[in-house]
Amino acid sequence: MENKTENKNEIKTHFLFEKVNYKILYIGIAVIALGFILMAGGGSDDPKVFSDAIFNFRRIRLAPTLVLLGFGVTIYAIMKKPETIEAVPVKGEEETFPKDKAIKNFKNKK
Repeated sequence: MENKTENKNEIKTHFLFEKVNYKILYIGIAVIALGFILMAGGGSDDPKVFSDAIFNFRRIRLAPTLVLLGFGVTIYAIMKKPETIEAVPVKGEEETFPKDKAIKNFKNKK
């Protein structure tokens, strides 16, 4: 049988980000990667011949826009506040932290 006083001193932890934040972050990283993939290429096979392919719409406008958009999405994913569930205290119980209680493997010097 469990003692109810043991559960009173438990510290509840939570993650900084929620599942939704990670999904948005992965989408942003994928958009950044797509932008860099679209930016690649355009070189000429012969180094003596200049190719105008590096100045096309995909490499000059679309790819950098996707990279910046991806950075914006990842910043949004980091800044998005997680939905917090506020703990409702049980009637008659007050949540306190044991100030003067000795911590395991440490001596209380007083």
